[in-house]
Amino acid sequence: MNTKTFLITGGTTGIGLATAQHLRAQGAKVIVTGRNPETLASAKKILSDAAFLRSDSGDLAAAQALGNEVKTFADHLDGAFLNAGVGTFQPIEAATPKNYDDMFNVNVRGLYFQLQSLLPLLGNPSSVVFTSSIAGSIAYAGSSIYSASKAAVISLGKTLAVELAPRGIRVNVLSPGPIDTPIIKKMGLPADQLKGFEETIVAKSLLKRWGTSDEVARAARFLLSEDSSNITGTELIIDGGVRLN
Repeated sequence: MNTKTFLITGGTTGIGLATAQHLRAQGAKVIVTGRNPETLASAKKILSDAAFLRSDSGDLAAAQALGNEVKTFADHLDGAFLNAGVGTFQPIEAATPKNYDDMFNVNVRGLYFQLQSLLPLLGNPSSVVFTSSIAGSIAYAGSSIYSASKAAVISLGKTLAVELAPRGIRVNVLSPGPIDTPIIKKMGLPADQLKGFEETIVAKSLLKRWGTSDEVARAARFLLSEDSSNITGTELIIDGGVRLN
């Protein structure tokens, strides 16, 4: 991958950061986006030779401007990992329009218009990977908005794989299950409910553990690379067997 250039949104923590590290280890040039100044600063210490952009996926203007901002670092992309996402859980009685807008603006609208802005940079061939979730296809109480947003991502992955194939752009979706990332602590659950949720997930996992960001990152690297050159329109599930139990 010594001559390859990749963009990773939401690349300052968790799965995005781990993927950036894997790509850099193989010699690729990596451009990383994030919206939190603190996590951007900490990621720069880990990926000292990567390029960084402060960009909020939930801001429509920022999403639409991403392609032009990337041009300051690269004149083409071999792949894009559109990984930025947010999630909070609440019962329908407690949900607010802001909860809805926050999740759909980042998880769906931002991803869609970021990709639109990047199309002139994506080469032929190139690869695009979306991060969804197993919540997009199975039901968890309290996750109605989050799950709907992730189901939309899975649908977009299939449709855009068809639409962009004539341009040589492959589109695939990663759907992680229970992964130990910072987003878990931001779901909005009280400590006792979070502990119960974590225990329930482990009990449902065939492997009886949470997955790691590194395990998902290796799958992302595969889908971004030429090793997956005949794979498009696919949802790759990484959940330790949770959906089978």
